[in-house]
Amino acid sequence: MIGTALGQEDEYKGDYDDLLADQVVDGVDYSYAFDFFTTSMLWTVIAAAMVFIMHLGFATLEAGLTQKKNTVNILFKNVWIISIGLLTYAAMGFNTHYPIDSWQIPGILGINGPIKDLTEGAANNSFGYGGMGLAMTAYGDFIFQAMFAATAATIVSGAVAERVKLTSFMIYSTILVAVGYTVAGSWHWGGGFLSSLGEDGDAAFYDFAGSTVVHGFGGAAALAAVLILGPRKGKYTAEGIKPILGHSMPLAAVGVFLLFFGWFGFNGGSVLSANPGPLGLVFTTTALAAAAGGITSIFTSMIVLRKPDLSMALNGLLAGLVSITAGADSVGPWTAVLMGAIGGIIVVFSILFFDKIKIDDPVGAISVHGVVGIWGTLAVGIFGGANIVSQFIGVIAVYAFAFIFSFALFFIIKLIMGVRVSEEEEVEGLDVAEHGAPAYTD
Repeated sequence: MIGTALGQEDEYKGDYDDLLADQVVDGVDYSYAFDFFTTSMLWTVIAAAMVFIMHLGFATLEAGLTQKKNTVNILFKNVWIISIGLLTYAAMGFNTHYPIDSWQIPGILGINGPIKDLTEGAANNSFGYGGMGLAMTAYGDFIFQAMFAATAATIVSGAVAERVKLTSFMIYSTILVAVGYTVAGSWHWGGGFLSSLGEDGDAAFYDFAGSTVVHGFGGAAALAAVLILGPRKGKYTAEGIKPILGHSMPLAAVGVFLLFFGWFGFNGGSVLSANPGPLGLVFTTTALAAAAGGITSIFTSMIVLRKPDLSMALNGLLAGLVSITAGADSVGPWTAVLMGAIGGIIVVFSILFFDKIKIDDPVGAISVHGVVGIWGTLAVGIFGGANIVSQFIGVIAVYAFAFIFSFALFFIIKLIMGVRVSEEEEVEGLDVAEHGAPAYTD
């Protein structure tokens, strides 16, 4: 037994007296419960660490797809986002994300204070915190969800890269993560109105790991910020679109593979236990959808652009991952392939569309996370058994809120202190202009 191996079974078994009093019920032996809880908690913290690695993936992807004169700035923003995201999630995010009985407006708004001691009673080392379906401690739940929280601002970081003022972005990202993301997330995961749609909640909005609640929120927020910020200088000219090439495709590729790896924790950890059935399914559907997205984006770019474009292929992998995130536990392998494949096609045309209407997104974040997030969420209604009307309601509610919240926040910051660097600083590069040091010495 795991407990025996750890030398802790005798210490903690008392917490399970009630649970294990009748170990055999209806002929089923439940003596494995302690092992299952311990294994589930271990998987939870491993998954949290994998989600953390995704932030390195975002950082390297964004740096690789932008000019080398802005590399330090990109990396600095990502250091800021994960750091402030974890602290604000502890200070108010967790209890706002999951208001329980502390809503100010029931089902819609429940902004609350910091986490307290989460070791009290059954919350620390028994099924008393979440039962078999949430087989982890309160601290395990907190740290896994905290790693998710900063993702929304990281998505925006890539979209506004190479021209946003650093201090303005630092303020914006702090508020977006602490308030915007957690309020929207509470509507679904915190027992809000999206979780109770239909009669007695029988048509609840379904988003397993966050195609809409995480990725869609970030994509919609990014679109609002980009509209206020405007495109990079020289991107759109009278002669047409002038490509601004990223400085390191190897760095971008490393970033995407790190994200792919981390996504197994992102989706797999969302099982919320080590339940072997759904865990194996989620890993399988995640991998297959990503692969299908990569393949279809490759062939789509070859047909449309008349060349196999690596940046499109990389974004196709991510599009496949976003496509399956809402329904990774509710569809089979070949349905996952279909969902990812469609996502890979959508992302190519979406990136080209935003360029055509002069919305400048250096890394394709709005398309990958925002546009494909809509597809992934609706696909659960088409293929995964969720109520399609509820899926539409969830998409509209979260995307509208994210866009309006982000637009208002970014616009207010623009009025107070500005959000864009000067043209001279943009030409010089933000590494020198904002940080006083380039990333590369030659």
